[in-house]
Amino acid sequence: MNLVIVCVGKLREPFWRDAVREYQKRLTRLGGLEIVECPDLPEPKGASVTDMRRMLDAEGASLLAKVKPRDHVIALCVEGKRMDSPTLAERLRILEDGGIGRAVFLIGGSNGLSEEALSRANERLSFSPMTFPHQLARVMLAEQLYRCRKILAGEVYHK
Repeated sequence: MNLVIVCVGKLREPFWRDAVREYQKRLTRLGGLEIVECPDLPEPKGASVTDMRRMLDAEGASLLAKVKPRDHVIALCVEGKRMDSPTLAERLRILEDGGIGRAVFLIGGSNGLSEEALSRANERLSFSPMTFPHQLARVMLAEQLYRCRKILAGEVYHK
């Protein structure tokens, strides 16, 4: 099963880019990881609630344009289900055994995901009830996907 992260924004700081590249490199021998970046829209100064909703909807449409009809979509959001690493690994194994060809993880921008993106998701996943910057969420997800692949390959992983 192909693993894909579709996210809003570019990683501007070198340390975030380096961290994600490292996990992508490690995942090469375990099935790979594709990352698709969609443009983030600047938040206008003094934006109204309507302006913010429009911006969120535009970012959501951009994310969903990268999703294929048969993809299994997992939205990262604070209200999602929390799992430990072995449980997430088992979930990915079940999806793959069930014939899912592509698992797509959606990461929104600093304002989260649109209702349309959340509605398209087959599942919602949360790292924690805390809020993290979307750049850090990308690094954390890449690391967890690497850890899951190691677990599924029967390799040792650190608890």
